[in-house]
Amino acid sequence: MKRKNKFEANEVVILISTGEKVTINKSSYIANMKRYSYTIKENPNMFYFEDEMKTLL
Repeated sequence: MKRKNKFEANEVVILISTGEKVTINKSSYIANMKRYSYTIKENPNMFYFEDEMKTLL
């Protein structure tokens, strides 16, 4: 089964705004926005959307 979100838990990604490497803690689907949001282990009080992150090459 193909997943619909771009990133998985414990995956290391880069925040586009800061260039910082962060680790995904968990994801959740926001139905009314039709988007996935992610919390990161380094700052669990903040959440980010897929378009604010990019994969680590």
